Amino acid sequence: MKILVATQKPFAAVAVEGIKKILTEAGHSVDTLEKYAAQADFVNAVAPYDALIIRSDKVTDEVMAAAPNLKIVVRAGAGVDNVDLAAAKARGIVVMNTPGQNANAVAELCIAMMIYMSRGQFTPGTGSEIMGKKLGVQAFGNVGRLVGKKAEALGMQVMAVDPFIPAEKIAEMGAEPAADVKHLYESCDFVSVHIPATPETIKSIGYDLITSMPKGACLVNAARKEVIDEEGLEKALEERQDLKYITDLMPDNYEALKEKFGSRVFATPKKMGAQTSEANINAGLAAARQIADFFATGNTRFQVNR
Repeated sequence: MKILVATQKPFAAVAVEGIKKILTEAGHSVDTLEKYAAQADFVNAVAPYDALIIRSDKVTDEVMAAAPNLKIVVRAGAGVDNVDLAAAKARGIVVMNTPGQNANAVAELCIAMMIYMSRGQFTPGTGSEIMGKKLGVQAFGNVGRLVGKKAEALGMQVMAVDPFIPAEKIAEMGAEPAADVKHLYESCDFVSVHIPATPETIKSIGYDLITSMPKGACLVNAARKEVIDEEGLEKALEERQDLKYITDLMPDNYEALKEKFGSRVFATPKKMGAQTSEANINAGLAAARQIADFFATGNTRFQVNR
């Protein structure tokens, strides 16, 4: 089979070498398309390939239509909102992610962002410590659980909510279960967001939830930009001069937010959550192994478009 590693943001060289080794040893051929300038370059490249490994690259219906042999797409990471899952299902193309491979990198960033905001973005002045504060984790999957464990190790109290995990299971995993999302926001000095962007969650975090947070609270978003109602966020920050927001996903209205709220708001210049050499390598190698296993045995364990 012919596999294309299509990455506008390339993997580390050692990851590419590992991907090629895994797949060539399994009898496949591997090409790379890195740092391509436009989506059209991706569309024009895919025709000969049976499988794609991608990162944040957009696999649209147009891409799939241009690849008549395509059987599987593996996203090296957790989120798959950059893939048209319905179109893939209609075309009989399996889409997988690599859950957990980037989780530690994102979790470490979340902790760092909380400390950064607590210390006034490292500008002169008196900050505060996160020890003794209460952290709310919205969605208790791979990343959320790791954030909770790291926060607990630093002396924070951890509360969590997840629509797919019963309260008793959350308690078994070491966090205090919140009755619902509103209860989580009302109870916590920090809330770390880990929900996907779905029709149900898009713009679900807005004015009402944010203004329900305790005095001096900080909202941390390393999940998806779309889950925040940015107009509601701006209104909440205007009304509550004590609240803060830090994100790994730059809002569309970031310039306005920075102008109005200064150091109460911060966004990384480019999504940094999975940008560690370790995560880069782990996710790439996992993607290669999943493709090799799929062609060898038909294993679809991590399929997300059933």
